[in-house]
Amino acid sequence: MKYKISLFLLFVFVLNSCKNEDEKRRAENEKEAKKNEVIFNNVSKAWVFIDEPINEIAEQKTTSWTEWREFLKELGDKPRKTIGAFQKKSAAISKKAMALNSNIPAEFNVPPIKSRISILITKIRMMDLFIHLNQIPDKKVAFLIGEINKELVSLERQMDVINVKSKIPKEEGEEDFLKMLDTTRAIPNASTSSLQLKTTDQK
Repeated sequence: MKYKISLFLLFVFVLNSCKNEDEKRRAENEKEAKKNEVIFNNVSKAWVFIDEPINEIAEQKTTSWTEWREFLKELGDKPRKTIGAFQKKSAAISKKAMALNSNIPAEFNVPPIKSRISILITKIRMMDLFIHLNQIPDKKVAFLIGEINKELVSLERQMDVINVKSKIPKEEGEEDFLKMLDTTRAIPNASTSSLQLKTTDQK
């Protein structure tokens, strides 16, 4: 009889332990779900990119510069349902950003543009890295989205600067003068060389 009672008490104890574990696990899952929901909402709220060109030249390039057009289009397609969708979109944006380097139009294939593209790519890849972490730092992702927008504006303004400068007509003979100036800089000053030579002879 005592054996049966002991067995019964053991059964009750195990049952209660399992019940407590289930409740604990359920509470942890609910806590994690709420945390993920907050992260999703924060990322979704911050996910606003400047996907429309801010000036005429940037808009014109959407027709002739395929990589630029596809990059802006990728920025404009906002994910909706899950954090996984944002992760997938982030990877796609990163890929399109990398492609900007492969086919830069001749007039923009200059250091001021290339350096801005490199900075833009770096910040996009950082965002992509953070959003794929197990514990997503949503504040850092939101901050980087803001930084990416700043770099987009900087890049498009530089496009405009180059475009405006290209339309300014050079004065007659200006180009020849600049070439001559570069040449004279490369040639040592004759009078100075002569003076140095005389000084050496006197010694």
